[in-house]
Amino acid sequence: MKYSTKTIIALAAFVIVMIAAGIIYNNLSERYEVKNPLNTPVQEAPRKVDQEDGSNTGPDSAPSEEPKLEAPDFTALDGDGNEVNLHDYKGTPVVLNFWASWCGQCQSEIPIFDKVSQEYSEDELVFLMVNLVDGFRETMEKGKKYVEEKGFTFKVLYDTKQEAAYSYGVRYIPSTLFIDKDGYVVAGFEGPMGEEVLRLGIDLIVESE
Repeated sequence: MKYSTKTIIALAAFVIVMIAAGIIYNNLSERYEVKNPLNTPVQEAPRKVDQEDGSNTGPDSAPSEEPKLEAPDFTALDGDGNEVNLHDYKGTPVVLNFWASWCGQCQSEIPIFDKVSQEYSEDELVFLMVNLVDGFRETMEKGKKYVEEKGFTFKVLYDTKQEAAYSYGVRYIPSTLFIDKDGYVVAGFEGPMGEEVLRLGIDLIVESE
């Protein structure tokens, strides 16, 4: 599948907007206590459709001349309630996905993420599936129950303080970012992804032998 310059530029803009939101959040949080940052509820992403073949468009990867954008760090909880930082995984490429159990489009792509994640060791590639906990539509209990019932094996983090979502300016889910081993955002995608597009994003951050 060919990806047009328009798609690449759109992806670059998507990444820049998300990271810019993170920079603003980090700067503000140094001066003020941020409470309940997501005043606007996260919504399901509108489906992106390629006009030529009807499939979802590919990950928007930033043009090579663009300055590198470092992925903002955040703290979330693992299933046992332990704090985990994104920067704990620096040195390994990361697929960072934002989702919720009530999100239909998330439900359609999550099995694909689980399938592909099993092809890599944690030394090669880490899948961080960040569950957006708002305390109403989504709770940590609901997220954990969904993962357990489906038997998913990827690593799940619970964004109970909405720090991760706010750091990345997440407005719609699912949203996915591809982060290289040095901690820089290489590509991003807003909306549900098929397996081909997911693998394309992974190819951008995993070094071939």
